[in-house]
Amino acid sequence: MEKILQQCHHLKIDHYYNEFEVLIKGKRAFLDHARGNFLKFKKILESIPEFLPSFIELEGRAVTIGDKSDLTQKEYLLLRDKLEQLCPWRKGPFNLFGIEIDSEWQSWIKWERLENHIGNLKGRRILDIGSSNGYYMFKMAACNPLMVLGVEPQSSFYFQYLTLQKFLNQDNVFCLPIPHDQLPKMNQYFDTVFCMGVLYHRKSPVQMLKNICDSMRSGGELILENLVINLKQNICLFPKNRYAKMRNVFFIPDLLAMESWLLRAGFTNIRCVDVTKTSFQEQRKTQWIHTETLKDFLDPNDPDKTVEGYPAPVRAIFIARAT
Repeated sequence: MEKILQQCHHLKIDHYYNEFEVLIKGKRAFLDHARGNFLKFKKILESIPEFLPSFIELEGRAVTIGDKSDLTQKEYLLLRDKLEQLCPWRKGPFNLFGIEIDSEWQSWIKWERLENHIGNLKGRRILDIGSSNGYYMFKMAACNPLMVLGVEPQSSFYFQYLTLQKFLNQDNVFCLPIPHDQLPKMNQYFDTVFCMGVLYHRKSPVQMLKNICDSMRSGGELILENLVINLKQNICLFPKNRYAKMRNVFFIPDLLAMESWLLRAGFTNIRCVDVTKTSFQEQRKTQWIHTETLKDFLDPNDPDKTVEGYPAPVRAIFIARAT
């Protein structure tokens, strides 16, 4: 986290230095006295040696770090055990020194859906909201942006990111263990913002979009991926209790409602570039997760419905410009 402070002048965020300093010192104190899952995962991270990879590959479907021949058999088994202790691995895949982390989500599928629709990321200042273990940030890093800043409050995902960075050492990629609303207000700073799989967890989605728009320079690009109802009637689903067994799902808009939200928040040039029903190829059970997955969230007698009787998950990607 201190690297963000060290890079403040280089990244032209001098104006926010004091706010970042207060935030980072607070989070550092929290981690120094971590309890619960943060303490558990912190101990795992600290017990992983710093192996030197012979190569790094960010552009393939799997983010690849080194080769099995870089490690002794003892080191390989130690690292595999530590990586397994960091489960569940939701996003990926990754290959660390020959250890194939077959994540729950085949995240390369989503990346390939969107990568030909977005602007060139070279030299850009990027925010990734809900960055998980950094899979998409590392894909962005391959495009040589000025910086990628992720925010990820989930302890397991944040320490997965730190573990990967231990070997990748990407000096233009950063992550803070915070939700988006704890980030200092950085008016008209970001060139590109990714917000994928987050908005439906927010009780006030339009306000979140407005805050995102305010943080972007005029003409900046938003890449928004969200659960949707595949209709064009300007309506929203508000689940009574759970959606696909998730408690924290609030508004699921249809395609026109999503466009209306973006317009209300100050975005223009709105394009829906993809609408895809989540498949068992993209999200499935593997040995790297120990929890339920898509198959468990759907009605066993009708895969077009969730177990609660709502439409099965469909996700859309919207691209819009900040005003």
